[in-house]
Amino acid sequence: MTIIKVVITAAGLGTRLLPMSKELPKEMLPIFVGSVNGVALKPLLQALFEQLYFFGFREFCFVVGRGKRSIEDHFTPDWSFVKALNNRSKSNLVKDLENFYKMIEDSKIVFVNQPEPRGFGHAVLMAKPFIGQEPFMVCAGDTYILTGYDSFLRRMCEAFSNKAEAVLLIQEVQDPRQYGVAVAEKSLGNVFKVVRVVEKPERPPSKLAIMPFYIFNSDIIRVLEGLKPGVGGEIQLTDAIQKLIDNGREVIGVPLRDDELRLDIGTPETYWEAIKTSYNYFRRSKDG
Repeated sequence: MTIIKVVITAAGLGTRLLPMSKELPKEMLPIFVGSVNGVALKPLLQALFEQLYFFGFREFCFVVGRGKRSIEDHFTPDWSFVKALNNRSKSNLVKDLENFYKMIEDSKIVFVNQPEPRGFGHAVLMAKPFIGQEPFMVCAGDTYILTGYDSFLRRMCEAFSNKAEAVLLIQEVQDPRQYGVAVAEKSLGNVFKVVRVVEKPERPPSKLAIMPFYIFNSDIIRVLEGLKPGVGGEIQLTDAIQKLIDNGREVIGVPLRDDELRLDIGTPETYWEAIKTSYNYFRRSKDG
């Protein structure tokens, strides 16, 4: 089954990055990426959108909250700005921006407002009119994964096409207490059958952390509609996934490869690592 829709959540408050994140959404913090001029700084959310676009997605729903208007502004082409720089013989500086605007105009993009942060699951539920009855991918707007030709996106879509009801991206980490955690059994090939998930457990049942990339059938929406608040008093996507498992639905975990690097900008420390990692990654790519 072909997946053409993506829900990108960007409604969180970013409290661990205050005071910076009071007016600037954390998803708009820049990372280094490859560009026509070598290496450039782009908002992480733009880098994520472009990665999904190049993979083949063309329908996007951004779930945003109060104070995130800069996201909608950034994803609205400003051709007058491009023209002004071209008139000043600075066309080499705006080539990346021109390409970005062309991707936007080649896509269907909608913005949905989440009035207050009520959890990852609730953010996905806000995209119900966009999702309809079709399968869709979910991505958190504050995470980017550096990947090669054999992208994790391809592996996830392939796993979903093999009759899975849901596909999770998983990674083994030393301390998974800050993540959703999966208990899984090795299946055929390089995927896992997920038999249990739990949100931010004090005593993790495994070291398999769930990364914020998912593929679902539209059935997940009905499950989310019937959920009560879980950890933190929020509607947790992890709880909905557990309901699928309890109902006998097949949930598959696709592991990140060792050479796929996850950039997380949730805290000052992880953002600093994201800056260094992304710069070194794309500088090596340019020099190599």
